[in-house]
Amino acid sequence: MKLPIYQVDAFTSTVFKGNPAAVCPLEAWLPEETLQAIAAENNLSETAFFVRNGGSFQLRWFTPACEVDLCGHATLASAHVLFQELNEPGGVVRFDTKSGELSVRLDADKLVMNFPARAPRPIEPDPGLLSAIGGEPVEILAARDYLICYASEAEVKALSPNMEALKKIDRFAFIATAPGHDCDFVSRFFAPAKGVPEDPVTGSAHCTLVPYWAARLGEASLHARQISARGGDLFCKLLGDRVEIAGHAALFLKGTISV
Repeated sequence: MKLPIYQVDAFTSTVFKGNPAAVCPLEAWLPEETLQAIAAENNLSETAFFVRNGGSFQLRWFTPACEVDLCGHATLASAHVLFQELNEPGGVVRFDTKSGELSVRLDADKLVMNFPARAPRPIEPDPGLLSAIGGEPVEILAARDYLICYASEAEVKALSPNMEALKKIDRFAFIATAPGHDCDFVSRFFAPAKGVPEDPVTGSAHCTLVPYWAARLGEASLHARQISARGGDLFCKLLGDRVEIAGHAALFLKGTISV
């Protein structure tokens, strides 16, 4: 079987930056083990698969190790493929996912995603968290992921977590964040137990980051930057129990895979 495949760098306007995602449009769903094998073969933080379902698309995301319930950069990449490569009309696409309906719209040169907010709450952290993540956090909260807050951007940039220790902590992933120098806030994202030691730019993390920073800064519209080695910028807005996450995308490759 021959399947189309695209690789898109999300949250950047140029290739070799942002977060690469593979996107595979399908005519019908393949067995889950095949989807997982393709994602493992791609060995990117996420591979997205979608199938048209009337006026919307069913969308699923896989890391090299497992299926996940929400992924921002691969959703952005999927919308980019639909608009720019498959000529989807209308300026808005809707995806049916494990996290409900997600929409992506064109807004000038950006793609704007509408995602559920996942506001963090104070939590008693796992006893091994501080030694595993490193640094001296000023606050620790959690939603799906731990949100570990530091005083400065430099502290977040200097982190060198113990990935094996993080794998032993029962939480999907770990977000480190701090105020930014020339943006509202910065972050890094670690999910070693899910096959992603450090994700370059993580849309789903901003479902938690945006409500936290909107409350802390008293601003609904926020400019975020993920300060991984590749890096990326996200333009966010809190809309009650939803968040808008906007960014650019750049096509790196398109081709065919044999399954």
